[in-house]
Amino acid sequence: MKILLLSRCTGAVAPFLAESTGAAAPLRLGYIDDAQAAFSEAPFVRAERDAVAKLGHEILGITVRNLDPAEFERVLEGLDAVYAASGSTFALLEALRVSGCDVPLVRFVRAGLPYVGSSAGSIIAGPDITPASLMDDPADAPTLTDLAGLGLVEQTVIPHADGHLPPYPPELIRRTVDTYGPDYPLVLLADDQALVATGTGARVIESPCTG
Repeated sequence: MKILLLSRCTGAVAPFLAESTGAAAPLRLGYIDDAQAAFSEAPFVRAERDAVAKLGHEILGITVRNLDPAEFERVLEGLDAVYAASGSTFALLEALRVSGCDVPLVRFVRAGLPYVGSSAGSIIAGPDITPASLMDDPADAPTLTDLAGLGLVEQTVIPHADGHLPPYPPELIRRTVDTYGPDYPLVLLADDQALVATGTGARVIESPCTG
């Protein structure tokens, strides 16, 4: 597998995609936006979309809630990589589960399709999203009864762990770790860090913000 899990900054994305695909030409990058459905006008949504657009690839917006698994599978077949954007962790996982699109996504990523997650998109890649319950609102996913993640990595990412973003102050990060750390395997990422995972293991790397 080829997986890059961001906290916020996208500096690690370009080298990751280049190494993962071996392609110099612009790639076809699927942008899964379900986590941002309730925040379409929020500045962070525009900032993230702009940062991804600056990578210079062809961006295909994907709302999985509107697709069935067969349709999504056809979309995935035409991609060089997939990017799951930030926003509501619970809404994102619910969209994947309700549509059934979680199954082809996991299958394609396990077969080698590069996966980039950011914040919510990083959290769902782990074994369980329960540790995000203090950072995001579980009520965003009223039909979600199972909080198991996609299981692409062995740890649940806790993004924004440096506490620099106002919605996620240091006290909230400490409370998250104190509450869930004893029972869940966590990896804390500052906003300029990422977790890169392959078939041989996972490690934290730098992912600086770019202007």
